[in-house]
Amino acid sequence: MRADRIIKNAKIFTANRAKPIASALAVKDGKFVYVGDESGLSAYEGEITDLGGKFIMPGIIDSHVHVTTGVGFEYTDLGVPVMCSTKKESLDFMAEYIKNNPGLKRYRFMMERVCLNGEELTKEDLDAICPDAEIVVLEGEVHSNWVNSKVLEAHKITDDTSDPVPGLAYFVRKDGHITGNSYETASWPILFDGVNDLTDEQIGKAVLRWIDASVNYGVSCVFDAGFPEHNGVNERIYAYLRTLDKQGKLPVYVDGCYVLTQPGKMQEALEGVKRFRDEFDTEHMKVHTLKIFMDGTLKIETAAMVTPYVDTGALGASAFNAQQMVEILKELNKEGLDLHVHTVGEASSRVVLDGVELAKKELGDEYRVKVTCAHLWVQDDEDIERFAKLGVIANFTPWWHSGNVGGDPVNYWPTFIGEKRANSMFRCKTLWDTGALVTWSSDEVFYGDFKNWSPYLAMEIGMTRWINEKTRFEEESRTIAPFPPDSERMSIEEMMLGYTINGAIQLGIENAKGSIEAGKDADFLVFDNDLLTAEKGGFSYNDPSEVYFCGRKIK
Repeated sequence: MRADRIIKNAKIFTANRAKPIASALAVKDGKFVYVGDESGLSAYEGEITDLGGKFIMPGIIDSHVHVTTGVGFEYTDLGVPVMCSTKKESLDFMAEYIKNNPGLKRYRFMMERVCLNGEELTKEDLDAICPDAEIVVLEGEVHSNWVNSKVLEAHKITDDTSDPVPGLAYFVRKDGHITGNSYETASWPILFDGVNDLTDEQIGKAVLRWIDASVNYGVSCVFDAGFPEHNGVNERIYAYLRTLDKQGKLPVYVDGCYVLTQPGKMQEALEGVKRFRDEFDTEHMKVHTLKIFMDGTLKIETAAMVTPYVDTGALGASAFNAQQMVEILKELNKEGLDLHVHTVGEASSRVVLDGVELAKKELGDEYRVKVTCAHLWVQDDEDIERFAKLGVIANFTPWWHSGNVGGDPVNYWPTFIGEKRANSMFRCKTLWDTGALVTWSSDEVFYGDFKNWSPYLAMEIGMTRWINEKTRFEEESRTIAPFPPDSERMSIEEMMLGYTINGAIQLGIENAKGSIEAGKDADFLVFDNDLLTAEKGGFSYNDPSEVYFCGRKIK
């Protein structure tokens, strides 16, 4: 047989557990037709490339990214950083900035909650420094914000406006009156209130930047986790990707979704994901997943917990309960669709697990929904074994596994969730060892310089749980020591499997992608050094020297 490409004298990590290492491969018509030792190449004709021992692995599969949200952030002003230590200092800083920059329609700032030193910031405080223009102050994780009366008026938010999800996505109130502070779904329309006006040219320019970065990293497949509260913008971006694919210009397989954030939009979302499935179905662009935002984040205590936060006694809240999950799963099951859920806190993933267990009991052998829980910052001991038992996939974002705050996260998180839980966060190795399917992701929403999107950064921190001077990352993000526990560190083989075949299984494309096997798409990466023996510290500096997508060299 004549092959289009023949490679020998390579060290090939196949991600095929039955035959994990090979030394030669052949490609024809975009597929691997041979993977094995060099003796088998005698059956193939064509020019042979001797790689001189270089390393090959399958294309990276990033199982939770935000391509579409990233477009929104590309054109969203995140504001002037406020780096103060008291509420008065913060207000004085903002007032001085407004004085020095008069005449703007809106002023934007970004501020961590600790800058308030325990005090509350209200619309009246912001009105006092700027009554005639809008002020938006984003909290550091952009999961909440503070605004003045002008912004509330523009968005028609009043004391009578209902909370999207009480306890999770809500408007802070005092004596029945809104204060100007909002959380999660209640705050996101304010954050992104300009994205509906994006032009096709702006969308295209941003998406092409993301494609270039993906190709550079060797990311051949992604699950796009959607644009919460902006499914219309999501649809426009997917349409652009679909057009690129029809033109033969999409060198990344994109698996998309429709996003659901609150129970009141459940039926709309179920119809929406079915419509997306039918509209986006080209060779490298598919949608077959409903994405749910089940809870929020730990830092602002909107993540749902089984036991209370130690500083406030709050529990956070889940957007849906187990019985609602059953109804969603039954509808998805009927349509052959899947489910992907944002689950940071231990109670949110428990709701998903409970819902899956109940749905499986009701549907029996007819049950077929593939369910993924993403993020999993904190897990209760009672739920660990349930992932494997119920077939629920665990998706982690390993570059967070250093503690994700820089400085001293070892002593930071106990102030929120207590010593025991703080010393057992991101239990990826524990779940892996139970037999659960574990996948990896970047979960980045900002494009910027795409540094955080690097799978090699994630692999390093997944192995070390530490950002130090060897890591290809910002100095201010360094942590003073590895984040506990040591037992949750992964091996390089486990990191690579989670980024390849496991990701393909999550996306339901394991018959075509995720490993270097005869019959599968020829997505593979060439490295000048052996990743299996590379030093863990500094692993983030790796990048492929060559990238192939469906047999075509794209880098």
